[in-house]
Amino acid sequence: MDLLFSLMTPEMFAMACGVALIGGLIKGMVGFALPMILISGLSSFLPPDVALAGLIFATVASNGLQALRGGVAAALQSVRKFRLFLLVGFVFLMASAQMVLLMPRNVMLLALGVPVTFFAALQLIGFRLRLDHAPRWVEALFGAIAGSIGGFSGVWGPPTVLYLTARNTPKTEQHRVQGVIYGLGAVSLVFAHTGSGVLRAETVPLSVALLGPALLGMWLGMKVHDRIDQETFRKATLLVLVVAGMNLVRLGLTT
Repeated sequence: MDLLFSLMTPEMFAMACGVALIGGLIKGMVGFALPMILISGLSSFLPPDVALAGLIFATVASNGLQALRGGVAAALQSVRKFRLFLLVGFVFLMASAQMVLLMPRNVMLLALGVPVTFFAALQLIGFRLRLDHAPRWVEALFGAIAGSIGGFSGVWGPPTVLYLTARNTPKTEQHRVQGVIYGLGAVSLVFAHTGSGVLRAETVPLSVALLGPALLGMWLGMKVHDRIDQETFRKATLLVLVVAGMNLVRLGLTT
């Protein structure tokens, strides 16, 4: 606890828990967005490397639950189907993770905010890229983009969701595949940022502490998902992501 409050005040910790709860709630409803909401919200009052460390354990746990919701066999099938995306993404994630402590704060915030805002806005206006019969190098390209962004930000959802949607992946499978991809990516992130210095003695307590509110939010979100029209909540989530992304851009331009 002493290590935790050496990084922030109790009020800031309460705010961090609130951000994790909201992020978990939205992830439970639509299957993604927890890391984006965490990195956006936490970066508003914490250094980017601390914010990144804070999201890591919650991301691992929530995606593990999501990936295994349909059983181990279904999860393994998804790994085989998207193995090229996963392999290329892993390589680029490990490489880009080493850039975190070298990258200026404003550059990192802008590198996060612009793609998040762009992705969410594209979905809101109804843009649908079609990649049903695309060659394998396209899968590798999206894996490289997702891994690169994920390595220094902990956020690889936008290119992943865009790719899965473009492939016209069925809803149930897409939800499971997201959990598998994000889960494996999150495990890779733990190793990558143990090496980069982001995940260290001072930041691990925050990452552990945010597990509870994030998983509680996810549980509540899944309950809501089962009862409320998903399309309405998808649009609401995208609006939240636009606001979060624009906030990152604002911080990047004013820092």
